[in-house]
Amino acid sequence: MKNFEDIQEIIKNSINNLDFNLEPRLLYEPIEYILSIGGKRLRPSLVLMACNLFTKNIENAIYPAMATEVFHNFTLLHDDIMDKSDMRRNKMTVHKKWNENIAILSGDAMFITSMQLALKTEEKYLKSVLDIFTKTALEVCEGQQYDMDFETKNDVSEKEYLKMIILKTAVLIAFSLKLGGIIGGASKKDLENLYNLGINIGISFQLQDDFLDVYGDVKVFGKKIGNDIVSNKKTYLLIKSLELADYNKKIEIIKLLSEENFDNNEKIEKITNIYNSLEIKELTQKKIKYYFKNGISFLKNINVSENKKTELMKILKKLINRNY
Repeated sequence: MKNFEDIQEIIKNSINNLDFNLEPRLLYEPIEYILSIGGKRLRPSLVLMACNLFTKNIENAIYPAMATEVFHNFTLLHDDIMDKSDMRRNKMTVHKKWNENIAILSGDAMFITSMQLALKTEEKYLKSVLDIFTKTALEVCEGQQYDMDFETKNDVSEKEYLKMIILKTAVLIAFSLKLGGIIGGASKKDLENLYNLGINIGISFQLQDDFLDVYGDVKVFGKKIGNDIVSNKKTYLLIKSLELADYNKKIEIIKLLSEENFDNNEKIEKITNIYNSLEIKELTQKKIKYYFKNGISFLKNINVSENKKTELMKILKKLINRNY
C-alpha cells in the first residue's frame, strides 16, 4: 500500500504534466492559475487510495483521478462567482483576478477537459466510469441549484439541507472512492461500501466547512471568515439556530438576514453571538462526528485486510480534525 505522501506526489506530478500552455491565453491561464494554487487534492487522492485497496497497480486510475480534480476545480470557479467569494486558498478567486466572463468560460473549458481525461480510462472500465462521472456531475449541479434556492428561504429544514450537501459535496467524494474501487476491481458490495463511506464523510466534510467559516482561522482556512453569514447562506449552523431560537431571537435572526445595508463585521459578530448563546458550535461538532463515525462503519465492512485500510483511515481522521 502506498502512503498518502506517495499518492500526493503522484497527483502533484500528474497535475504539473497537464498542458494548458495554449491559446487563447485568457481561456487557459486561469485554469493554470486555479490548479497551481494548491488545495488538498483530496478527491484524486481518494481515487488512487481506493484503487490501491484492491490492487498494487494504480496507474490505470491516474487519468480518472485527474478528471476528478479538474472537474472539482471547475465547480469552484463557478461557485465562487455565485457566492461572490473574493478569496480561494488565500489567493484571489478567478473572477476577481480576471472577470466573471473569463471565469465562466475557463470553467466550461475545465469541465470539457475533465471529460477528455475521463475518456482516457482503460477501455474495460470506461463505460462504468463515464456512467458514474456524468451522473455525479449532474447531481453536483442539482445541489448547487438547491443551495441557490435556499438563499431566498428562511424555513430550510435540516433534512433539506442534508439533501443539498449530499448532492453538492458528498456525491463527489463518494464518486471518487467508488471510481477508484471500479478501476481496482472491487466487488459490487465493496463498491457500495466505498460509496456510502464517501457520502457520510462528505456530509461530515461539508459540516466542517460550515463550522470553519464561523470558527476557523482565516490564515489557515484560506478564505474570509463569516462569508456564509454575510451572504445569508443557509448553513447547518444557521438552520439549527432558526430551529432552536425562541421567538425574539428568531425575529432578530430574520431581521439580520433581511437587512440590505449593513456592516459585514457587525453582522458576523451578531450572528456568531447568537450561535454561541444557542450552543450551535457544540451541536455542529457533534453532528460532524456522527457522520464521520457512520462513514467509518462502511470502511470497516470493506472486504480487504485491515492493514490495507490504515492509510485511508489516517487521512479521513485528518479531515475530521482539520482547521482548513
